[in-house]
Amino acid sequence: MDFVLEPLASAFFVRALLAAALVGLVCAVVGTYVVLKGIAFIGDAISHAAFPGVVAAFIIGVPYYLGAAVAAVGTSLAIGVVTRRARIRTDTAIGVLFAGTFAFGVFLYSTIEGYVADLFSFLFGQLLSTSVEDLVALALLGGLVLATVAILWKELLYATFDPLGAAASGLRVEWLEMLFLALVALTIVISLQAIGIILVVAMLVTPAATAQLLTVRFGRMMATGVVLAIAASITGLYLSYWLDVASGATIVLVQTAFFLAVLVVGPRTGWLARRRTGRSAGPDMTIGRRRT
Repeated sequence: MDFVLEPLASAFFVRALLAAALVGLVCAVVGTYVVLKGIAFIGDAISHAAFPGVVAAFIIGVPYYLGAAVAAVGTSLAIGVVTRRARIRTDTAIGVLFAGTFAFGVFLYSTIEGYVADLFSFLFGQLLSTSVEDLVALALLGGLVLATVAILWKELLYATFDPLGAAASGLRVEWLEMLFLALVALTIVISLQAIGIILVVAMLVTPAATAQLLTVRFGRMMATGVVLAIAASITGLYLSYWLDVASGATIVLVQTAFFLAVLVVGPRTGWLARRRTGRSAGPDMTIGRRRT
């Protein structure tokens, strides 16, 4: 029991635990749509696009989350606009804007004299340094994202599985797409403190991808992804505490371990699937019989 209870005696660990659970919840909900849409790369792009916002916020002296949110949401909306106006593939627009915004962030960073540790921590996350103010900001942004998904649940689901049918039924699919990109951006901003820009795409994609190996029902997939994300976040945080290693990287490694375990053993692609197929096939009853 000491393994579980001793870290809880530290206020910083409790704050980190709450932040990790909240990040896991929001990422799993939005990540389910991301995985089904097949746009996993957008998480990596928008997370890097948030970096110039963080640097600009440091330079002008405003909260990091405000700068990251403006840059991430602005880039996500720009991806949607460029895709429609230029009539190019979404991944092409992502590649162009991803490289340009991140390069702008590096450019701004190079103008700051000396080493800035606070900015460097956003690359790899600093979950154990979560403050009460950070926790409040996470709760507000996370609540906004979850409330929006809950209100537009049916519309987002319809536009995800059948965008042409949704447009024919009168839904503003383009506006829903832009709104969804903004939700992805806010989700990434929420995750920056926990695991950083480099690893945020794993938090967004891996739990949902693991859940997809376990079920084909959308609701169950989202619920399973939430459970897996929160479990991985808590487990990874405890392991990082006791092993004295990076918390963000440990959480991602636990999520990856969950994915590989389900891939190897799971009921859709792993050992359980092969065993069930073998049982349903049954023994070959033609053996030993004379064929006519």
